[in-house]
Amino acid sequence: MRGPSYFKILVLIVGIFLSDLANSQDGPISDSILTIRVDRILTKIDSVIMMGISESAYPGGVLLVQHMDSILVKKPYGFHTYDSLKNVQVDDIYDLASVTKVTAATLAMMKLYDQGKIDLDARVKKYVPGLGFSPQGKASIRSTLAHQAGWRSWIPYYQDMMKDGEYKSRFFQTDSSANFPIKIRDSLYLTKKHYDYIKRQIKKAEFDETKGYEYSGLFFYLRPEIVESISGKTIDEFLQDEFYEALGAETIGYNPMERFPLERIVPTEVDTFFRMSPIHGTVHDEGAITMGGVSGNAGLFSNAEDLAKVWSILINNGVQDTTKYLSPQVIDLFTTIQYPNNDNRRGLGFDKPMLVYEKESSSVAERASFRSFGHTGYTGPIVWADPEEDLLFIFLCNRVYPSRNQRKIYELGIRPTIHAYCYELIDLIKAGN
Repeated sequence: MRGPSYFKILVLIVGIFLSDLANSQDGPISDSILTIRVDRILTKIDSVIMMGISESAYPGGVLLVQHMDSILVKKPYGFHTYDSLKNVQVDDIYDLASVTKVTAATLAMMKLYDQGKIDLDARVKKYVPGLGFSPQGKASIRSTLAHQAGWRSWIPYYQDMMKDGEYKSRFFQTDSSANFPIKIRDSLYLTKKHYDYIKRQIKKAEFDETKGYEYSGLFFYLRPEIVESISGKTIDEFLQDEFYEALGAETIGYNPMERFPLERIVPTEVDTFFRMSPIHGTVHDEGAITMGGVSGNAGLFSNAEDLAKVWSILINNGVQDTTKYLSPQVIDLFTTIQYPNNDNRRGLGFDKPMLVYEKESSSVAERASFRSFGHTGYTGPIVWADPEEDLLFIFLCNRVYPSRNQRKIYELGIRPTIHAYCYELIDLIKAGN
């Protein structure tokens, strides 16, 4: 049952809508009326985002709306944390969580496919040694990317590394060394053999190929190995060389504390069950931190504008500033629904609009076209591109601060509501041209 916060937003939206209706007129829109109506939509957007802050859905965030390569909105809101000591700045860097799946792992796979170096219908074991004759190894790359193969949704890797709240010595040491090089937090370092442990856990995990569509992040942990084995570069090096550096997207990447001061990075969560410390500047995802922060499942950080630079190539047929990054046919393939007859809305890595729109559970507006695509992240971010309207919608926030138990961003429908207003905004802009 929805609480009073939902109805506050509803009353606010209805009130402004009735005001718009009362002031509507037939015929062309004059510049002055267009400006007033645009300002009203921007006020609606501000009101919804600020309502989220007042209801503790997140302490702050950054909104970016781009239409036809023009940034219409780029605005910060609120604070880094609820102590209200540090205002959000428009170029602050956020943990992108599962937006990493498409902006890093899938993007790299798209490039490799474009280069003819990967077969989507080959079995996973062709590219990931060690899976043997397991069902995971026999699954196709295509079905696995589309979350159709039957992989388990996730594995709490950290649980087997602890006993009665204590860290097991075979996994952790208090000092770094050649055998324990992976920093989890201050005075806690993980064995270098942990990736092999992750692969074994994935290999022996339950698998049900008859289950149909089930969202899973497990294959994405293995993607950096695929990229490195094919390209000869680590996934972060490959992405920098093929995309990020040429695009001038300087903030996007893994392990941001190696490149930027901590005050530019927004805190994520206060971990009370694994790292037992605030998470700030390191990846939130437990599996990704055990991989040194570099994973295909999570680990990417960025500010809003640099994220937009990367996603612009996906709605511009693979081209940005005359440089071709991807073939349009590859973009179409990866962003198209693969198994529509299996009640599966997913593309290859990319999320898509629901096959039958459900307002209660969608993260995007009902108007999002079936050509549109994007992804959300567990920590709160969303990026969504709609080639039909030349619209790119990005909202970055840290909804898991201080605890992942906070779910108001979903309960209040904040992201789809903002997204819907973005369509209204570009409608007005088109009407005024």
